[in-house]
Amino acid sequence: MDTRAFVDFKRRLTDNCSRVIVGKDDVIEQIIVCLIAGGHVLLEDVPGTGKTMLLRAFAKSIGSSFKRIQFTPDLMPSDLTGINFYNQKAGEFVFRPGPLFANMILADELNRATPRSQSALLEVMEEKQISVDGVSYRMEEPYMVMATQNPLESYGTFPLPEAQLDRFFMRLRLGYMSREQEISVMRRADSRVLVEELPQVVTAEELAALREAYPQVRVSDDVAGYMMDIVSRARFNDMLVNGVSTRGSLALYRASQIVAALNGRDYVIPEDVKREALAVLPHRVSLVNNIHLDNERFIANLLEKVEVPLETI
Repeated sequence: MDTRAFVDFKRRLTDNCSRVIVGKDDVIEQIIVCLIAGGHVLLEDVPGTGKTMLLRAFAKSIGSSFKRIQFTPDLMPSDLTGINFYNQKAGEFVFRPGPLFANMILADELNRATPRSQSALLEVMEEKQISVDGVSYRMEEPYMVMATQNPLESYGTFPLPEAQLDRFFMRLRLGYMSREQEISVMRRADSRVLVEELPQVVTAEELAALREAYPQVRVSDDVAGYMMDIVSRARFNDMLVNGVSTRGSLALYRASQIVAALNGRDYVIPEDVKREALAVLPHRVSLVNNIHLDNERFIANLLEKVEVPLETI
């Protein structure tokens, strides 16, 4: 398997997005993994760290149709999916598509909407289709929901249910820039201007080719067993209320294959699995209330306890 197309794809997207978001190449690479896997990404961080700008830059770099939805407590499901309205001139009902009918969806501050409105995303994120009044509409590929979420301690937010969190391929955090990086951002042009000037650097045909190719990345029996050891410990544990689902184990497998290809290898190594586990698994587990530990720390501790397979000749 030739992985040069994966490496070049990552380089072009990363270089383009880095013109807007400085020092976050690792997060950009993880979003590329989600894109190739056909998954969705949840960016969770405090306001003002560049979540929205990153996702805008990513959508511009891909060149697909893009819609931004600002989630608010008064948002209704029909505001997202669309409605059938009566056209008096034509004398019939006509479907008016909502903003979910695009290739790239930016769901900004998703957890500010009520659970009823959040649920409007469940079908389209899993099935890539939207059903309105008994009629289903297929979404065009690539289709990706990129959501931002403020921490739950922020005023006026609603926790995302486990069923919806499980539909996100990854949950990522941007964090703050270094001192030097932030000074360089302060001196440059406005990020909104930079985003508007970004060119498209990859095509839908290239993406489709990579999606067909990545399953060829080899996963040895030892590495596959290592993945299942991690998933089992994140599933059957006294510290957990809910463990990792089968959707989570499949996501870990695919993410490990893709990140290996993006780094120029046609085989997965344990380091790929460990890295992707920290992005793919934490949001899929629920800790018991009296455990003073966050999900990321729980998965990190778990990874330290799972025996890593050694290379054999």
